[in-house]
Amino acid sequence: MFKTAIQHYINNFKGFTREVWILALITFINRAGTMVLPFLSKYLKENLHFTYSQVGWIMVSFGIGSMLGSWLGGKLSDKIGFYKIMIFSLFTSGLLFFVIQYITTFWGLCVGMFSIMTIADMFRPAMFVSLGTYAKPENRTKALTLVRLAVNLGLTAGPALGGLIIMGMGYQGLFWVDGSTCIISILIFAFLVKEKKRIVAIDKNSTNTDEFTSVFKDKIFWIFLFVCFVTAILFFQIFTTLPLYHHEKFGLTEFQSGLLLSLNGLIIFFFEMPIVSIAQRKNTNKLKIILWGCVLMGISFYLLLLNTWAGILVFSIISITFGEMFIFPFSNSFALSRAPRGHEGRYMALFTMSFSLAHIVSSKTGMDIISHFGYQTNWFLMGTLGVIAVLCCIWLQKLCAMESK
Repeated sequence: MFKTAIQHYINNFKGFTREVWILALITFINRAGTMVLPFLSKYLKENLHFTYSQVGWIMVSFGIGSMLGSWLGGKLSDKIGFYKIMIFSLFTSGLLFFVIQYITTFWGLCVGMFSIMTIADMFRPAMFVSLGTYAKPENRTKALTLVRLAVNLGLTAGPALGGLIIMGMGYQGLFWVDGSTCIISILIFAFLVKEKKRIVAIDKNSTNTDEFTSVFKDKIFWIFLFVCFVTAILFFQIFTTLPLYHHEKFGLTEFQSGLLLSLNGLIIFFFEMPIVSIAQRKNTNKLKIILWGCVLMGISFYLLLLNTWAGILVFSIISITFGEMFIFPFSNSFALSRAPRGHEGRYMALFTMSFSLAHIVSSKTGMDIISHFGYQTNWFLMGTLGVIAVLCCIWLQKLCAMESK
């Protein structure tokens, strides 16, 4: 029976092209080295001694750069091709990570974070478009899931290893590792994957219009973007307020906090691909799955209101992780499926920009709420945002049902 279960799990990974596997490999290498982000708020607060408000503003700069980078990456992917954008983005941002560790002033870090994220996040929409090119149409959602799995497998090792590096080498070691893995991963990609022009494939779920202006008239897409924005606000608390909460409320070390984040990646490694495969086999409505993910996201923050026992942190991480698995792979696929042919880059730019905007709002709002009202108020407001996302998903389902008639 155990062998059968293992075989079923392995079968979920069949049918991918060589290029998709290489994309997953370089994503894993890059994410395993991305140790700065989970500890950035702690680094700014505890090492550089910035106030909560200053930490929030640096995170805002981080998010604005991410928004600009997402927009540029999508626009340029449509104009000059995703391949060139991916190589430029990761190689240059790797070099910038080496430099930014030497910047310690508030305004310097605001400018530095804005610059590095503008270049680094050009990669994301380009990578989404590349999957539309290298993945078979019937495997698109699973290909997106495979890359997300690589991200989370990397993040499983990254935070725990990052905590050890901080204890042994200090925070500077994180910047060196992050920069190096950006450069190594994109060099592997450049050597093993050749540039391929996009071949327009007919997807029965795709929008047929060729007019980019249609995105501004697509009511369903904009409500969907709002749901993505809200759920991303909740998700980014993992990297901004939660690491501080772990230490200030329960006295967890960087290593222990890293282990909690690693639990997130470990659960995703074992469960996300089977969940996506089952949903595809049963042809489950994507919006229905996203709705249940929003429910779990909201619950995860309401659980944190029970702040007398450190074990609640584990249950909260488990809840937010399953919410993440229900939301993100299917939202990626839903966004790509609504993109008009030939304008996938711009659509995915708007999709990734919703996450970048969420990073701005999540970090600044969360830090300010904690500074003025405390952690409990922040957790209650985040849980309530989850409820709002659930209501929007119900609205979306009704609109899509009307559209299909």
